[in-house]
Amino acid sequence: MSAPTPGELRDAYAGRRVLVTGHTGFKGGWLTLWLHALGANVTGYSLAPDTEPALCEDLSLERLCQNLVADVRDRARIEASLNEIRPDVVFHLAAQSLVRRSYDRPLETIETNFLGTANLLEAIRVLGRPCAVVVVTSDKCYENREWVYGYREDDPLGGHDVYSMSKGAAELLVSSYRRSFFPPARLASHKVAVATARAGNVIGGGDWARDRLVPDVVRALAAGQRALVRNPQAVRPWQHVLEPLGGYLLLGARLMRFGTRDPARFCAAWNFGPYSENSRSVAALATAVVDAWEGGSWEAGSEPGAPHEASLLRLAIDKAQAELGWAPRWGFHQSCARTVEWYRAHHAGLRGSALRDFTLQQIDDYMQVGGPRA
Repeated sequence: MSAPTPGELRDAYAGRRVLVTGHTGFKGGWLTLWLHALGANVTGYSLAPDTEPALCEDLSLERLCQNLVADVRDRARIEASLNEIRPDVVFHLAAQSLVRRSYDRPLETIETNFLGTANLLEAIRVLGRPCAVVVVTSDKCYENREWVYGYREDDPLGGHDVYSMSKGAAELLVSSYRRSFFPPARLASHKVAVATARAGNVIGGGDWARDRLVPDVVRALAAGQRALVRNPQAVRPWQHVLEPLGGYLLLGARLMRFGTRDPARFCAAWNFGPYSENSRSVAALATAVVDAWEGGSWEAGSEPGAPHEASLLRLAIDKAQAELGWAPRWGFHQSCARTVEWYRAHHAGLRGSALRDFTLQQIDDYMQVGGPRA
């Protein structure tokens, strides 16, 4: 079985004080639930959810963590919160996470994704205590040249749109803080281990954002309508949400010295994406979701004057495989099937503890897989 294993994650996180920013979002909600199941003492720091429904509310996550409704743009609040929490581990996921929204709200995107990250890093610097920090950015942080091979961690950063630029800028920010204040060569003295994580396009139950493919298709199917899909020929590195989250958890464990004698070598940037054959077109994903739903259809919907979106994007994951021992477990069709399975359960009325148990079972099923599935 590829890393992480259930045992090493429980050993790493049980009893640890863990801060998750953005815990009311899609990825943050899954991560908060997983950490609680591992025995961590989780504090969530996030704005109130901006979707209806919202994963954190459907799972009643406020019962599983200390729930701080706050903004990463509020420097004084985040410094005070860290001083109170004194976290052992920080997973920074709070972000404005939609490309198309960044065209409408560019300053909000920059303030949240760049300055919010700066506020967090500065609060950690001022706190001055041992901490492992995983800052989650995006596969869109790279200068996209529309080439067929996957981007590696040392490829140039950039971004055509404000969202992508803000994630590339966040990567540069983390790198500068790491070199200036938390250099890996002096980790034994300052004890702050900082890494970044760049994931592919995640799918999975509980994503209710607008202008995102799977939620838009599921809403249409649940309403008995034909789904409209833009840019059907665009190719993305699709992966189930549990794939990168497993990578983040493994990376956090290594930064805390679990499974290694040299945590400093993990203070770097890491890609967590699918195998190259699982980078598929938007049309392929829409078709797979419709097929798994067992009813409905989709059609291409063009938008004259629509903002630019990349047509081809892939990630290289050789580094995470070779140095972390991490590897994808669910292939494209398994990821789609598990995603639709979750939405079907929600559509049938599952909520609260019953939906939490269902979601935890998906996590357990994922962790029991010995290798990738089709």
